Amino acid sequence: MVLADLVAILASTIFAFALRFASEEAHAFESFVMLAIVPVAWFAALFVHRAYEARFMALGSEEFDRVLRASIFTLALVGATSWAFQLDIARGYVLFAIPLGTVLVIVLRYVLRRRLHAQREQGLHMQSVIVAGHREGVLAMVRQISRAKYHGMEVAGVCLPPLRGAREAMEERALAALGVPVLGDLDDVARISLEHGVDAVAILPTADVDGAFLRRLGWALEESHTQLYVAPAVTEVVGPRVAIRPVCGLPLLHLERPELTGFRRLLKGTVDRTAAAAGILVLAPVLIGIAVAVKLDSRGPVFFRQERVGLEGRTFSMLKFRSMVVDAEARLRELATASEGNAVLFKMKHDPRVTRVGRVLRRLSLDELPQLFNVLVGQMSLVGPRPPLAREVAVYGDDARRRLMVKPGLTGLWQINGRSDLDWDESVRLDLRYVENWSFMFDFMILWKTFGAVVRSRGAY
Repeated sequence: MVLADLVAILASTIFAFALRFASEEAHAFESFVMLAIVPVAWFAALFVHRAYEARFMALGSEEFDRVLRASIFTLALVGATSWAFQLDIARGYVLFAIPLGTVLVIVLRYVLRRRLHAQREQGLHMQSVIVAGHREGVLAMVRQISRAKYHGMEVAGVCLPPLRGAREAMEERALAALGVPVLGDLDDVARISLEHGVDAVAILPTADVDGAFLRRLGWALEESHTQLYVAPAVTEVVGPRVAIRPVCGLPLLHLERPELTGFRRLLKGTVDRTAAAAGILVLAPVLIGIAVAVKLDSRGPVFFRQERVGLEGRTFSMLKFRSMVVDAEARLRELATASEGNAVLFKMKHDPRVTRVGRVLRRLSLDELPQLFNVLVGQMSLVGPRPPLAREVAVYGDDARRRLMVKPGLTGLWQINGRSDLDWDESVRLDLRYVENWSFMFDFMILWKTFGAVVRSRGAY
């Protein structure tokens, strides 16, 4: 990573210098500042902004955010220094070199991230973890870690409280089926982690875990390089909504209200509609071509309209390119027993109702493109929870109903994490994570990852 950043910074500064002074000669001092001092200051800013700490790298947007902050700091530093000391530094060089270098650094870091994720999928560069806490939470965390190997965690074992009933025994059998051994109880966490030489210990909230327990565990783990992770009781809330605030001498976890109303929602709607209008204009030839292919492939309308539930429970007619035969809904009952979806949604990998063109459209998610018109009229958003059917909403609990506090999306966490391969609980969990942690950066990250999800076609059937 250090080498990649160094290459990006030197390449951008040398290129900007050569471009700026292609037709004139630079002074020796000016050349020294531009080709030596600026790159060194920029590289130092990356270290100062902790862009090389392992906990910020390879996952999430925090790594790229630190790169951006370091670059802005460098730009401000160069500008302030040249003004204060009356240095003759070419403005064109600075305003070209730093933006170009920032893009190069981010691109190279993204390439390295993808390479690392691919290696982790093969079991390389993994961090061994012991998970401790109540059985239900431990089981959920183990399943989540096993689903997302690119996070770089591998569960070496778990520590659980004593068995108290049949449900706990069933959850322990589920852990055994995942190949995760029970190594002891909560009192054995420190000893077992040191004996097995694990890289980290993850503690979930339970009645037996209090401040004194965590202090003693932290002291015990100081003998090694084992990291200690503590999962808060309130999950799926991350980022700027969470802060540690001292209250009466106690460090309390402060949860800000989710930003679901006001100016930011208005701004999101404006961005959505503008982007949808631009998308429709740019993709007009593609949309017309698909419409012709659908019409020629099988009898019936080009578009499929289905009633979905949107913001605050209001229904709307969602558009798709028709990918099934015209009597698909009538034939659903006879195929119900062959469902490969979750407990609520019907899904079939080889659905006989799908047309030839429909299979291609579904694999590439092109059947969803008409939903840009739903975004344009304000019924949907570019990014949001999956638009549910009325029969799904009828069985919603209080948690799932919170999905209706934002507009459904053309894409979302559900699409970049498996779509039809997700079970119902996982689908709800992902949608709630989006609702609780919405931000423009989060939307941008999901849109970026959507392209990769479409190419891989995972869960697209």
